[in-house]
Amino acid sequence: MSKTKETKTNAMRILDRLKIPYEHYTYDCEEFLDGVHVANLLGLPLEKVYKTLVTESSKKEYFVFVIPVAAELDLKKAARAVGQKSIAMLPVKEITAVTGYIRGGCTAVGMKKQYRTVIDSSAQKLERMIVSGGKRGSQIELKPEDLQKASQAQFEDVLA
Repeated sequence: MSKTKETKTNAMRILDRLKIPYEHYTYDCEEFLDGVHVANLLGLPLEKVYKTLVTESSKKEYFVFVIPVAAELDLKKAARAVGQKSIAMLPVKEITAVTGYIRGGCTAVGMKKQYRTVIDSSAQKLERMIVSGGKRGSQIELKPEDLQKASQAQFEDVLA
């Protein structure tokens, strides 16, 4: 974990503007594998590290879910949480066009548009959680309620 002077991501600028404190971690990322790999690389406990998933409805409405990095999203529970009959994972090739972020650097704060966002309720038990900082090689640690505020999210149980 290095603490060097780095360029702030859009997500960090938004957190700064909202006066939300966070800790920033950086790591070398030649190729993104998955969030578990990132957590292990940084020596972070898996239960504190969350990944950001983007889904879509049949009407091309997009929904964002923030869940523990080693967990799986239950698409039925997730659809219910956002008032949809069903949703599907957004194809990886569409992530950048929809969110403005790339796979492995996607975070619920500062997407191109404000999408309906759900943070899994397991985060409410944590003092602090860790999510992507808005680009590969960047993670931010903050309070779950601060992430909720910054991403205008709701807490729901959406795990498989």
